[in-house]
Amino acid sequence: MTGDGAVRALDDAFLGVVRAWSRGGAGCDERQFDELALATFRYQVECNAPYARFAAAAGYDVRRMPASWRDIPAVPASAFKDATLATFDPSRAELSFHTSGTTATETGKHYVERAALYDASLLAGFDRFVLADRPKLRYLNLVPDPRRKPHSSLGYMMGHVSVLRGDGAADYFLHDDGVDVAGFARALGRACDEGAPVCVAGTAFAFVALLDALEAEGRRFDAPPGSRVMETGGFKGRTRAVERDELYARTSDTLGIAPGEIIAEYGMTELLSQYYDAPDSRGAGDRVKVAPPWLRTLVVDDRGAAVPDGTTGFLRHVDLANRSSVVAVDTEDRGYRAGAGIVLLGRNLDAPVRGCSLDAEDLSRLTPAASRS
Repeated sequence: MTGDGAVRALDDAFLGVVRAWSRGGAGCDERQFDELALATFRYQVECNAPYARFAAAAGYDVRRMPASWRDIPAVPASAFKDATLATFDPSRAELSFHTSGTTATETGKHYVERAALYDASLLAGFDRFVLADRPKLRYLNLVPDPRRKPHSSLGYMMGHVSVLRGDGAADYFLHDDGVDVAGFARALGRACDEGAPVCVAGTAFAFVALLDALEAEGRRFDAPPGSRVMETGGFKGRTRAVERDELYARTSDTLGIAPGEIIAEYGMTELLSQYYDAPDSRGAGDRVKVAPPWLRTLVVDDRGAAVPDGTTGFLRHVDLANRSSVVAVDTEDRGYRAGAGIVLLGRNLDAPVRGCSLDAEDLSRLTPAASRS
């Protein structure tokens, strides 16, 4: 399973699922997802020494595969800060994304062997959930400029979308010293004058900084029809918390974009696929988030056991796009299943690592993965 041909077969199978779904097909059913997830897991424990030892500590026996994708041992997201979770020599990575952290030593790295895996996943999901009407938008990004911050997964995502789905006039307004409010106001004013619909993408607190400044100046806009917002989370900051409904109301009032055209995206540096608000849930109350069929989520309790639909727990993601790292990731994000999607409730910052007796300290002592593929 570790040869170049086998790796290419895994990638081709995943990209085939993405293509099928992008063309309106189902992408993959439960059986196909199981097969791909388990094949990916087997490859990863053969080629990723830290993950193999983690899985063994979780009770995985190499002679017996998990029964389904639901039984794949999931590493805590924090593990990307403690070990090199890669199935290949990281020096060959086409992409390297850094996780957030308060110090340099807390910053983890997610190595991606083939950019095509992330490119296909992010673009297909964005097309379906943000650009269903297939417009050419002008992207006004409150995210890191990928030319200056190449290790930001969000910056890379919006850079890719801005080039391939934009009108050629995209720009970035989040810098090390804060939001360029004046530059953003000029760009949005120009788009309004030209009748060019925009997509404003950014974190919740980038929007807070922008709106605080615009409101203080009494500035309001009437964005052209077809404009929309993509908000990427981060409602709890170090010094201030903001309610989603309040933020969306302020965004709508100041930018002139209807609340129903404000779409929340849920993603992580440790995953290569994303959730988005379902179109029919973009009103008041809890929004249901949906994902492409190659990203599936279990809701588990603090012992790692799955809980019934509608019951609040922690989110465990299995992402087929994560072929070159770890397919199953535990998070401290809380939520519950609702129909075909999830409702995200926020993050438990004090929750313990779940699902395996091997803690982060043990994981950090494991030998980094060597290249076998």
